[in-house]
Amino acid sequence: MRVLVIGANGKVGKNIVQKLMENGHEPVAMVRDTDQVPYFEEQGASTVLANLEKEIDHAFYNIDAVIFAAGSGPNTGPDKTILIDQEGAIKSIEKAKAYGVQRFIMLSSMAADRPESAPVEIRHYLFAKHRADEHVRQAGINYTIVRPGMLTNDKGTGKVTLKEHIDDFGDIPREDVAAAIVHLLEVPESEQKSYDLVSGDQLIEDIR
Repeated sequence: MRVLVIGANGKVGKNIVQKLMENGHEPVAMVRDTDQVPYFEEQGASTVLANLEKEIDHAFYNIDAVIFAAGSGPNTGPDKTILIDQEGAIKSIEKAKAYGVQRFIMLSSMAADRPESAPVEIRHYLFAKHRADEHVRQAGINYTIVRPGMLTNDKGTGKVTLKEHIDDFGDIPREDVAAAIVHLLEVPESEQKSYDLVSGDQLIEDIR
């Protein structure tokens, strides 16, 4: 599949691009700045220059699937979070639908399905993720939503717990998040589903 990775320059995004290549897909890394291009070219991945705050139609040409992994980052305020995590995601969903993209995977966040229960300081972030998730559910597009727990930079184990709802908030290496997302691209049983994702005992390759 030719897969557009939105937010490719982020830590999870870079892992997703690598996992796509390892699994025989053709990633297209969507980046905002020209100085981000060489990293992906050295990996052998294609790039497209596009900014979620501007026109992005050209990024969706000849794309089979989209993985939305963009985020405003932990050091921005609520305005930027809404602009990127919510409105940027909604714009991407609508463009994917308009250009006939067959598959859309949303990287969300654990507890985005229950944002009202979150601590006040992160509630705006989870509400932004929640609204984006709800939009993709209603868009009439073939989606999967993945809500990981606390992200770490640890080496991936290849083992996770993936369920529609997990009560206990856990953590998970970014590498395993990327591996699970790329695996789910080709799992028909995951279509039109939403999952929480943390480290666990199930081999990613066995997920169905």
